[in-house]
Amino acid sequence: MKTYEGGPMRVASTLLFILFSVLLGHAEEGMWTFDNPPRAILKERYGFEATEAWLDHLRLSSVRFGGGSGSFVSANGLVITNHHVGRGQIQKLSTREKDYVAHGFYARTPAEELKCPDLELNVLMSFEDVTPRVLGAVKPGMTGMEALDARKKAIAEITKESREKTNLRSDVVSLYQGSQDWLYRYKKYTDVRLVMCPEAKIAFYGGDPDNFTFPRHDIDVTFFRVYEDGKPAATANYLKWNSAGAEDAELVFVSGHPGSTNRLQTLAQTLFQRDVVYPVRQKSTKRKIDLFKAYAATGAEEKRRAGNTLFGLENSYKVGKGEYQGLLDPRLIAAKQKEEEDLRGRIETNPEWNRTYRWAWDTVAAVVERQRATHLLSTYRTIKSTLYGFAQTLVEYSVEMKKPDNERLTGFQDAHIASTRLRLFSPAPIYLDMEEIQLADGLKESREYLGAQDPYSAAALGTDTPEDVARKLTASTTLVDPEVRRRLFEGGESAITASDDPMIVFARRLYPIAEEMRVWNERNISAPLTKASQVIGSARFTVYGKTMPPDATGTLRLSYGTVKGYPMNGTMAPPQTTFHGLFDRAHSFNYKDPYDLPDRYLERKASLAMETPLNFVSTCDIIGGNSGSPVVNRNGEFVGIVFDGNIESLTGRFVYTDEASRAVSVHSAAIIEALRKIYDAAALADELEGKRTQ
Repeated sequence: MKTYEGGPMRVASTLLFILFSVLLGHAEEGMWTFDNPPRAILKERYGFEATEAWLDHLRLSSVRFGGGSGSFVSANGLVITNHHVGRGQIQKLSTREKDYVAHGFYARTPAEELKCPDLELNVLMSFEDVTPRVLGAVKPGMTGMEALDARKKAIAEITKESREKTNLRSDVVSLYQGSQDWLYRYKKYTDVRLVMCPEAKIAFYGGDPDNFTFPRHDIDVTFFRVYEDGKPAATANYLKWNSAGAEDAELVFVSGHPGSTNRLQTLAQTLFQRDVVYPVRQKSTKRKIDLFKAYAATGAEEKRRAGNTLFGLENSYKVGKGEYQGLLDPRLIAAKQKEEEDLRGRIETNPEWNRTYRWAWDTVAAVVERQRATHLLSTYRTIKSTLYGFAQTLVEYSVEMKKPDNERLTGFQDAHIASTRLRLFSPAPIYLDMEEIQLADGLKESREYLGAQDPYSAAALGTDTPEDVARKLTASTTLVDPEVRRRLFEGGESAITASDDPMIVFARRLYPIAEEMRVWNERNISAPLTKASQVIGSARFTVYGKTMPPDATGTLRLSYGTVKGYPMNGTMAPPQTTFHGLFDRAHSFNYKDPYDLPDRYLERKASLAMETPLNFVSTCDIIGGNSGSPVVNRNGEFVGIVFDGNIESLTGRFVYTDEASRAVSVHSAAIIEALRKIYDAAALADELEGKRTQ
């Protein structure tokens, strides 16, 4: 496993500023919801007026990928995102003979665009505050579990009504620790086709050593096109391309879908993350990296098959390492403690507030103690594998569909079942040898941590070894065939109950134990935690109002900042890099992996304008999920695309400072330069620059 040796020092140096950042507040902080943009700050600090028209156009041009972001960049449904966001689909479209991840792809005509097997894109069309209806369903005197059930039923009813009325995907999103609930309606696209991607070598240039660092030299982009009724979708809202891109000190904005942050969690929850969650997660992730590295080392095809999985695991490990190092620094904990003391101190000055809110922190602390005691059970009473995941979904479906819609688990309600079907019926390739090693190691890991006598481990293994169980499951399962999965799904409970497929039989055997654990967690963890967190969120509103944004939830947010270098390792990191820097870095490492370049870059070096900006950094507040987010200027024009944060930004899950935390983006000028000079993709560049329609 390659690691970044300079990471700890750089994270520690950043933490010198964190306490002051939290106490004084940085105007650049915030992943703001579009219903509550930071208009006053933008007006006061930058003289910028964020009008409704400007915000609406940016929102309707922004696209949510699974686990990432993107944006429309032409009137013909063209979408840009990162290569690493689209990599899963690119790999699913690849074969032994045509490895698009390694060698890139470009469709010169619409007929050559490749349909993705299971990609769903979403555009936020509208949002509505449904807090009164959700919280109104919770009656005085209800227990925590009764309150949670009431919330869930209200949310299910709201989403079903919205789906039936608008035909849009409808999700209720809890914000500010559950003290607000908003209905988000999305237009959904499922006919999505690959248009162009560069080689992974240049999209992830520098590999794991350069990941989460700056200066960077990546062309981390991929283009898809959405279709409706078999034709490229007409997208009235798209971002006009600005080929000049962003300049030093320029105000820029990021519109994307940050996955999650923990900035509003209590100190007890933060300490639980530090003491329990991160050590367990990092150890498990490292184990999986070693597993798939060993598999990849057995041959070229195995290396190709494991490539995307390894990329994701190594990325997660490095993120976790940076976040964990931040949690281990006492200054971060001191900052969180001071923040909590400030809020609780203000509450205690008001007797009514004190009676209403004070109890919630004690409840959260008690729940955290239960989480500490049961974390290993929650973590290891599960097995991760594509085929087992399909089997588990089918078994759960046979149970959930007997319930009223408003009592079903998320994913099985009428408003969301279409998305579940898309994943379940995916024709993407499944590699049985990878499934076998993943199942075997997962079963082995569960037994190691839970013991052979644990009910889950005992039911999974019986008297067999993990290797034997995995071999038997993968040797004769028919779930590799999507049509088999479709027949089981459409056959309902009777078909799933009657199935003798070993993977289905295995999932049926484990279901009661997993379900018992889920119900216990819901009753003893989720129910009291939801109720107490909602009260703390209300307390925060009472004291501070909406002067700070909610934690990230994977939903659309607006961040802002300026293009700006930063202090680094005793010197300064520049605001941008160029193609000069790319070739210098390759030459400095003698073109050895991971600093070698695709052949076409060496062959066409002379044609490039070497001074063209390549990557740049800004103070925009981002986190995982923002990958692929467009960077726009005051005019709402596309000037870049986020693909990373620097190592200093990783503590942003818990606290934010703009002293050295930076979002790293690909410059719009570099994308055009590469398309025209390296990839012979003039037609695509023309479409981006508005010089032609498709």
